[in-house]
Amino acid sequence: MTEPVFVALLALLAVLLAPSAPAEARTAKSLPIVFVHGNGDNAASWMTTIWRFESNGYPRELLDAIDLRNPVATTRYDESEPTHSTPAEEMQQLAAEVAAVKKRTHAAKVILIAHSRGGTIVRDYLKNGDGAASTAIAILCGAVNHGIAISTAFLVGSEFNGDSPYMRDLNGTLDEVVPGVRFLTIRSDGNDKYAQSEGGFIGHPGVPTGLGPDAPALKGAENIAIPGIDHRETAYGPAAFAAMYRFITGHEPKTSDVRPEHAPRLSGRISGFVDGVPTNVGVAGATLEIYRVSPETGLHIGNAVWRKVTGADGAWGPITVLPNADYEFILAVPGAPVTHIYRSPFARGSRYVDLRPELLAKDDKDAGAVVYMVRPRGYFGVGRDRIALDGALPPMIAPGVPSVPVGKIALSAGPPRTVVATFDDESIPVRTWSIRDNQVSVAEFTW
Repeated sequence: MTEPVFVALLALLAVLLAPSAPAEARTAKSLPIVFVHGNGDNAASWMTTIWRFESNGYPRELLDAIDLRNPVATTRYDESEPTHSTPAEEMQQLAAEVAAVKKRTHAAKVILIAHSRGGTIVRDYLKNGDGAASTAIAILCGAVNHGIAISTAFLVGSEFNGDSPYMRDLNGTLDEVVPGVRFLTIRSDGNDKYAQSEGGFIGHPGVPTGLGPDAPALKGAENIAIPGIDHRETAYGPAAFAAMYRFITGHEPKTSDVRPEHAPRLSGRISGFVDGVPTNVGVAGATLEIYRVSPETGLHIGNAVWRKVTGADGAWGPITVLPNADYEFILAVPGAPVTHIYRSPFARGSRYVDLRPELLAKDDKDAGAVVYMVRPRGYFGVGRDRIALDGALPPMIAPGVPSVPVGKIALSAGPPRTVVATFDDESIPVRTWSIRDNQVSVAEFTW
C-alpha cells in the first residue's frame, strides 16, 4: 500500500470514528428561531443576539424577531386596555408569527427564545394555544415564570402576580413545562431586579415578594444561573447566548463575540407613543436623517448619508454603512421631540434597527438641553460597570442591583457643545441640542 493511500484511509477512518453531535442537536440547528421581547421592548432588543448566532454560522434567514404591537401589559391580565395588551392578545400575535415563519422556511417546528414577559407569553402559547405542536425548544431568559411577587394586596389581577389565576394556571402542573418541548431557563444568581425577595424595585419597598433569585426557574426544565448578570443580560449578554447555543446545538459556540461584516446593511421601523405608552406600530410621516459623525466630537462629517419620510408601515432603509463608523440618527416623529440618536458602530447588518423618539419629562422643559445615555440590552450597574455622562454618574443611576437602562442629565442654556457618554470601554460623543427648539440628545450603546 502506497503512503498516500494509507494516509487517505487513516483520514477516512478518523472521520468515521469521530464523535458527532446528537441527531436531535444537529436537527435543531436547522430550525428557525423566533425571538420574543419583553414588556415595553421591541424586536431590536435581539439584534446583538442574532449577530452572535450569525457569527457562529446560523443562517440569517432562520433568525426572526417579533415586534408585538402594544408591548406594555394591561393592569389586569384578562381585561383589555387601549395601547396595552393582554397575554391572550400577545399569544395570538405570536401564533401568527410562528405560522408565518414556518410557511416561509418550510419548517415543521421552530425554536422560541423569549425574555421577561415574553417568556410567559411563550408558556401560554405552548400550554393553552397550539404552540406545542409547532415548537421543538423553548428558552426563557429572565422570564417572570412565577411573577414578580406573590400577593393578595397588590398587583391584584396582574399577569405579573404569582397568585393570579393566569400564573396559577401556567404553574398548575407537577412539571411546569409542556411535554414534547425541551425547556431551558436562564437567570441571574441574584442581580435580577424582578427576582428579589423585597419589593423595592416594583414600587413596594420593604414588602416581601414571596420570591427570590430562583423565581425564573421551572420544574422540569434545565435551569442555569449566570453570576452577576442583570435582568436584560439574561437574554442579551454573551454568557446567555453561549448557554442558548449550547442547549440548541449540543456544543459550545466557536465565539460569543460578533464577527464584523464588510458592509453592514441596516433597516427597521420607526414607532412612537400613544398617550405616553410605547408601541411597535409603524408611524407614517416620520422623517429620518442619518449622518456620519466624528468619533471625537459628534460633529457631522459631510452631508446626510440617508433621508426618508416614512410611509404607513413606518419602515425605513435599507442603507449600507461602514462597520467602524459613528452615526447620528435624527428622528422627527409628529408630536414628539426631534431626537438626535448617536449610535455605537454597527459591526453587522440588521433589519431590526427599530427607532422611537425620546419623550421629555415635565422638569426637562426648564433646562437648556437634555442628554440621555441608554443601554437597551442591559442595565447600568454602579460598581460593576464604568459609567459616566459628561464626566459624572447620572443621578438616576443608583448603587445596588442594576435596575435602569437610562441615565440623564439636564444642562443650563448655552451654546452647543460635545458631551461624552461612557459605558465600560466605549465612549459616545453627542452634541447638545436646545430644548427650546424641542430637541433632545441620546447616546445609545449597542452592548
